[in-house]
This record gives sequence, C-alpha cells and structure tokens, in this order.
Amino acid sequence: MRAVWKGTIGFGTYAVPVKAYSATEEHNLPLHQVHEPDGGRVRVKWVCEVDGAEVPAAEIAKGHSVPSGDVVLLTGRDFASLLAPTTQSMDVIGFTPAEQVDSMYFARSYYLEPEPAGTKPYVLLSEALQQTGRIAIVKVTLRRRETLGALRVRDQVIVLETMLWPDEIRRPDFPFLHEDVDLRRGELRNAVSLIEDLTQDFDPGRYTDRYREALEALIQAKLDGDDVLQPTAAEQAEGVTRLLAALQQSSVEADRAPVEKAKEAAEKARQARTRAKRASSSTKTG
Repeated sequence: MRAVWKGTIGFGTYAVPVKAYSATEEHNLPLHQVHEPDGGRVRVKWVCEVDGAEVPAAEIAKGHSVPSGDVVLLTGRDFASLLAPTTQSMDVIGFTPAEQVDSMYFARSYYLEPEPAGTKPYVLLSEALQQTGRIAIVKVTLRRRETLGALRVRDQVIVLETMLWPDEIRRPDFPFLHEDVDLRRGELRNAVSLIEDLTQDFDPGRYTDRYREALEALIQAKLDGDDVLQPTAAEQAEGVTRLLAALQQSSVEADRAPVEKAKEAAEKARQARTRAKRASSSTKTG
C-alpha cells in the first residue's frame, strides 16, 4: 500500500508519528464508453461554451459562478493564500462514546501505521481507546482541505474515519413522518419475534457481489464465443495494404534495376564508340 498522508497525532504531550493508508478499495470492472459500430473508444473533449474552442489542460482553471452570471476566477495563488492549518498534524480535540456518533457522518477510512519511534505511544493510545470505549475526534488536513475525523480501533490498528461536517448531512422530510400511524401490539410483537429468530452474527465473508460476478461471467462468455469488436481492425488492415503495396513497389523496382543498368551500360558504350569515331575522323583529316 502507498501512504496518502504522513504526520503526527497530537494527543496531550504526545506527538505520535504515523502514516495513513486507504483502508478500502472498490472492485468494479472497468467499463468504457465506446462507439457501438466499431468499438472505438469515445473520448471526452473540454470545450469552452463561449467560443466553442477545445480547451487545453493548461488553460483550465477553477471558478465560482454567481446568480448574475459573472464568474469569480480562482487561481493556484488564491488557494495557496487561504488560511489553512498545518497539513502535518492531526489534532485531537476531544473524546466521545463511540455509540454517540452516527455512522452516517463517516466518509472514508484510513489505516494509521506508527513510525518506529512512535510505536509505544501509538499502542498506548490504541489500548486506552479500547478500554474506555471512546473514539477520538480530530481535525486533519487531507488534499489541502481541513476535515473532521474520528479515530477508532479495529484489529489493534487505529483507523481514521474522515467525517462529513454537520451541515453536509441532509435532514429527511417525508410526508409519513407527519402522520399518525397506528401499530397494533400483536403486529409489533410478531415483527420483533421474527427479527430475533433471524438474528445472527455478522460474517462479511458470507456475502458476495453477485452483480460483479454475473458481469464477469457475461464478459467471459462473450470472449469464449468470440463475440468481440476489433476497434483497430480497419487501421491494421490499411497498414497491411500499405505494407504490401510498398513491398510490391520495391519488387518492381528491384526487377527494373538490371534492365535500367543494362540500358545505361549500352548508352555509355554507344557514347564511347561515337567519341572514338570522332577522334579517328579528326586524325585522318589532319
């Protein structure tokens, strides 16, 4: 794994040096947009809506549009001038019972590995979090943006869970929430009983991504049946045609070369005979 962040956890008088690694990954099959008739890859071009010109990457900047239609242009220098905390420290701002933090706040997970010099304070923090049943609330800067986070322990490893800010959690507002729904005691009792009967320990290994498995099987079946497109077939065929034409031209030129050389030699001999006759004539006249 490649570390995505390197810094310290600020915990009281401790500064625990750690490295962060992405704890999750998605296993989706790569699917691309292609041209249906020939399978050619469809590429996206960035076009300016003002003049219709294709925009090179070097001319693409960030901007904020306002209701009037004006755009506030933001340059790299503008972003660099923003007041941001240090990117090399993760400050613990408090501790809270784990059950009080709704999992909806969690965004992404990162494993934290201690540097050799910080192993002991790292283990100390890990054990303290486990024994108290608490998680640490932190602030950390990832990808040049400050984010809220939580430190929890999983399999003896401290995990950083980046969190959404409170105003990023939507509040549900559905009609049924404002209605009085009459539930009978017998119905509720039966539902509770069924849930208890079906309750079992969570074993993630029992669950598989059936869609991905079916998609892999479908792709393999098409490969086995030779149901594929060859996007470069026309280009390759054209290349073969050009190669054969070049070889044929070379062959013609090779066959023509001896004839041309013979003609050239005959012409040189004729010219030599003409010069000899002229020289002989001049001698007799003299």
